Amino acid sequence: MQTVLLVDDEQRMLNLVELFLVPHGFKCLKEKNGENALETLRNEKVNLVILDVMMPEMDGWEVCKKIREFSQVPIIMLTARTDKLNLVKGLNIGADDYLTKPFDERELVARANAILRRVTKVDESNRDNVVYNEFYLDTEKYSLYYENSTAQLTSKEFFIVKALMSRPSKVYVREELLNAAWDYETETDIRTVDSHIRNLREKLKKAGFPTNEFLKTVWGIGYKWN
Repeated sequence: MQTVLLVDDEQRMLNLVELFLVPHGFKCLKEKNGENALETLRNEKVNLVILDVMMPEMDGWEVCKKIREFSQVPIIMLTARTDKLNLVKGLNIGADDYLTKPFDERELVARANAILRRVTKVDESNRDNVVYNEFYLDTEKYSLYYENSTAQLTSKEFFIVKALMSRPSKVYVREELLNAAWDYETETDIRTVDSHIRNLREKLKKAGFPTNEFLKTVWGIGYKWN
C-alpha cells in the first residue's frame, strides 16, 4: 500500500482528497500546516506528497522548498490559481506536477498512480543506469554525475534527462518529453516541459555542469543532449 501525505489547511479538502484516494488502495496521512507536514515526512515512510499552495503561515511554495532540502519524495501541488506563472513557480522549486482546483477525481488518481509507477520502476532495479561520455545517471539515487559534479534530480527532471541521455543527438519534441516524464494521458500544458528544462539547467549550472555544452535547445522543435 502506498502512503500519501496530504497537506491542506482546510479539513474539508483533506477529507475530500482522502475520499478520492482510499478506494484506489492508498493510505493517507493528513496535516493542516507546513511544520507538521515536514515533521511527518521526516518520521514516516511517505511515497507521495499532495500539497496545497494557499496555506497560512507557511505556504505550499515554502513547504516544497523545505522538503527538497532533505527528500526527493514526489510532490503534486494543488492550486486554485490559473495564472501560468504561479503554476510554473511550483515546478521551479522542485514540485513534480500540479493540479488546478477544482480537479477531477480520475485526473488526481491518474497522476498519483503515474508518478508512483515511475518511481517504483526505478526502485526495483538499477540496471537502467545511463552512461554517456562523462555523464552517469544513477537510477537508484535520482542523481546525475559529471566528473566531480553531482546534481540531485526531481522525478520529472530525472525522466527527462534519462530520455535525452538514452538517445544523445536525437532531437526530442516537447510532446515526447511530456510522455517520457508523465507516462499517462494528461491535459498538462506542453510548455510545462520548458519550465522543467529551465529549472534543470539552473540546477546543473549551480552544481558545476557545463550546461551550454550538452543540454541544447533546438529552436522551433525541442531539446537534445549533445
